[in-house]
Amino acid sequence: MKNTKMGRRAMLAGAGVLLATPRLALAAWPERPLRILVAFPPGSSTDVVARALAQKFTENTGHAAVVENRAGAGGNLGTQAVKASSDGHTLLMHSTAFCVNPSLYRNAGYTLEDFATIAVVATAPNALFVHPSIPATSLAELIAHIRANPGIGYAHSGTGTTPHLGAELLFRTLARVEATPVAFGPAQAATAVVGNQAPIGSTSLPPALPLIREGRVRAIAVAGAERDPNLPDVPTVAEQGYPGFAATTWFGMFAPARMPAEALRLLLAEVPKAMAAPDLKARLAALSLTDPGLSGEAAASFVRREATTWAEVIRTSGATAD
Repeated sequence: MKNTKMGRRAMLAGAGVLLATPRLALAAWPERPLRILVAFPPGSSTDVVARALAQKFTENTGHAAVVENRAGAGGNLGTQAVKASSDGHTLLMHSTAFCVNPSLYRNAGYTLEDFATIAVVATAPNALFVHPSIPATSLAELIAHIRANPGIGYAHSGTGTTPHLGAELLFRTLARVEATPVAFGPAQAATAVVGNQAPIGSTSLPPALPLIREGRVRAIAVAGAERDPNLPDVPTVAEQGYPGFAATTWFGMFAPARMPAEALRLLLAEVPKAMAAPDLKARLAALSLTDPGLSGEAAASFVRREATTWAEVIRTSGATAD
């Protein structure tokens, strides 16, 4: 009888070890702070989302997540750095340009297959706005002004971003006017319009929103499918004579394709959980950022579709970064 009881205890103990093994393996990662490389400068929408997400991830899991900015070459430098990482603790936060650049550059230094998509964590409409000296309050008036001043410069968020490609599609292909794109970082593009370095701006809405509210720039149009709740009186591009036009910017988190499977499992669970937190949602909504609720394969499929869509825009517009 004694041996039977001891045998049962041994069996139960063995079963407990087996059941605990996956949990222990998962708990062993991360072994050190996560590094989230942002492909754009501080103050960009990508940076804002990354820092908010890193803070919530740390609160939820107890594992530190630190954000580093690795800007340059339209986001390619940061992307290449994450692709080359082998520590299993380095992630990439990027914008729509992630799926655009392999078509826009002769050699972006990566392909979509080099990464695993964790989540598309936020989207924002793009916006067109002008320096107060520009005599335009509508898109029709802005197009007329550009036609009367061919080659006038417009500041955009960076080569290959949807504020750049969307503006090229609108100006050159649809309206058939000539405006000269001038690349800045997203936040820098907005302040360049304030300083009249370039009198027209095309960025995602978040960096322009406070400047619009302060009256330092004038909003002409938002490029989302619907008006933005933060600017209900500003019509969309589609409402102003270009039906069906929509250009938004999304922000995603990616990992190197060789990221350990247990790490990906944890990230696929914890990143959406962090984004779903009511306080984080409210914080981002105030900046016109919305969580689309896409993670894992659903997010990867979305990214692939976006790559196809923007590759066609690049082909038809003739846009290039080389």
